[in-house]
Amino acid sequence: MNLSQLIKSGGKYDLTTFSAESIDRVEKSIFEKKGKHFIKCLKREKDIQAKPEEIVRQLTLDKLLNEYNYPVDLIRVEFSISFGREKKLADIIILNKKDKTSVYCVLEIKKHKAKDGKDQLKSYTNATGAPLAVWTNGTEINYYERLDPNYFEPLSDIPKANETIDDVKNEIFTYLELMQKDKLQEERKSLKTLIQEMEDEVLANAGVDVFEEVFKLIFIKLYDEMESSEDRQKIEWKFKELREENPDLSDKEILAKVKIKGLTQLEFRSRGDAHHTKEVINNLFQKAKEKWPGIFEKGEPLRITDENHLQICVGFLQNVKLFNSNLQVIDEAFEYLVNKSAKGEKGQYFTPRNVIDMCVYMLNPKPSEYMIDTACGSCGFTVHTLFNVWEKLKGNGKAQFSNFSNQKPTKEQKEYVLKVFGIDFDEKSVRVARTLNMIAGDGRTNVLHLNSLDYTRWEEKLKDREWSRTYLEGFYRLLDLAKDRKNPKEFNFDLVMANPPFAGDIKDKRMTACYEVAYKKDKQIDNISRDILFIERNLDFLKPGGRMAIVLPQGRFNNTSDERIRDFIMERARLLAVVGLDGNTFKPHTGTKTSVLFVQKWDEKINPKVDDYKIFMAVSENSGKDNSGDEIYEVDKNGERKLDEHNHLKQKHDLDDIAFAFEKWGKENGLNFWR
Repeated sequence: MNLSQLIKSGGKYDLTTFSAESIDRVEKSIFEKKGKHFIKCLKREKDIQAKPEEIVRQLTLDKLLNEYNYPVDLIRVEFSISFGREKKLADIIILNKKDKTSVYCVLEIKKHKAKDGKDQLKSYTNATGAPLAVWTNGTEINYYERLDPNYFEPLSDIPKANETIDDVKNEIFTYLELMQKDKLQEERKSLKTLIQEMEDEVLANAGVDVFEEVFKLIFIKLYDEMESSEDRQKIEWKFKELREENPDLSDKEILAKVKIKGLTQLEFRSRGDAHHTKEVINNLFQKAKEKWPGIFEKGEPLRITDENHLQICVGFLQNVKLFNSNLQVIDEAFEYLVNKSAKGEKGQYFTPRNVIDMCVYMLNPKPSEYMIDTACGSCGFTVHTLFNVWEKLKGNGKAQFSNFSNQKPTKEQKEYVLKVFGIDFDEKSVRVARTLNMIAGDGRTNVLHLNSLDYTRWEEKLKDREWSRTYLEGFYRLLDLAKDRKNPKEFNFDLVMANPPFAGDIKDKRMTACYEVAYKKDKQIDNISRDILFIERNLDFLKPGGRMAIVLPQGRFNNTSDERIRDFIMERARLLAVVGLDGNTFKPHTGTKTSVLFVQKWDEKINPKVDDYKIFMAVSENSGKDNSGDEIYEVDKNGERKLDEHNHLKQKHDLDDIAFAFEKWGKENGLNFWR
């Protein structure tokens, strides 16, 4: 009987964390009796019905016996633990090999929510006094060292039978081990989930700004990974060789075969001594601030002062590989953190990566073109434009979906970094955006803390020394593209992509006086929706023939009261496409129905004004999210979630198909940027 089929009958179990050899051994031991499937317990030596939880337990036992080499006499199953008069059964325990009576490790196998399961595990561990604990459902597996009843530090693994806890903490750990043990890939888990667990475990009671301190830790870990970028290149080359030699093996199996000497030891690790951990992490923070200036002040410290708290946080993140092919791992986490800081109250939500990829692909940026996002948030549009053009600069010259490698950018790629700009009025978002852009662009970025709409006051920023120290170079590069440096209303950008804030009307007549859309029959309106001002502002950023993609509330396309806005747009630009987005696209933050508008400014040469022309129309029916805002992933015939070529969970959506259809349509209709 196929083990995957049996396990799926339980709904919430999986086999992700177990080796193929372990699965094969346990699968061979399953037999049928009276129409039901049974398995002989590796410890109890009796036949047990092969229900999903029991299968995961037997796989865990097999792992302890055959991979960790624990003798069977140290293992107990359904071990009784006393809570006063009440007794409960722990799924598996390992006895201390020295006295064979005290409990060394408690292992719980549960299908319920991880938080509930871990709370139960911790109560069992505290009751027995065990120093180690493990929770798994086959999909996730979490290892902990019990520091005291209140704090459980995540470990990368538990010791094998011949190892100690310090051996695990002080193991050699290079970028190769990080790729092999990446928690996000191994457990199909998100960085956002880990941060939420960190909050529950430590940060909620640490008296610190969660956004600031998690941001710092991610910043530090990115630096540590970036310092091993040459190692990553060596690993990828060796992986490619082994893949050609072993086409039938999984990526995980091939990674296990990679052997390279002399790789750099990663420093972002929890040590046996919490004080030593703190010293190492603080030293990394200083180096990261020097490499990527303007994100944190030079004297800004880590404010997680409790050494145990910091050690636990490092333990949560140490086995997470942050660099991936589109920075989505980091961006999703930052979206969560920034929204916790009430960005959502301003009506601005980070744009899902599949929407960004669709927009970038459809506008098909060229290496010679300048691009800006006027409400950049975490800079998804700018970073993905960089990746798209970088792929073209590699020499294939064709449109690409966004990919990232932490290899050093080439001379041409570095030059293109300075053609891409981002602006946002939210200081926390700007710092996130600058971080992602500086990492992608090898330390250079044009991300600016400005209010795109209130451009008449930009010059006042020059009086702020702190602002000038961080943003002045990028600001002057922006003004170089203005038609009039002293009045930065109109610019010469080739591309604008933006998802501006929807919520809140602007009532400041001083600001709105600069906009045509703020007038009806030559009379200035008392208040106007923010996104309407962004439409005009973005068109002003475009040079003749320039292209724009902008996310707008659906009402702008069909409300009779917005007819004058539609006329305003079509007077200035050709309507290229409208893509209606599914109602779940921006969930769980908002269920607002939106569409993406694509236009190209009229130009006598490349886009001469005409009255009659074709428009590409499409409606997305699958955003990749369910009604709760949780992502929907593609699965194989066994119900396992698929990974793409970059080992990311493969989101199930139709936006790529829409982008490809637009490419075909654009070529058929002679659009100059698709010729």
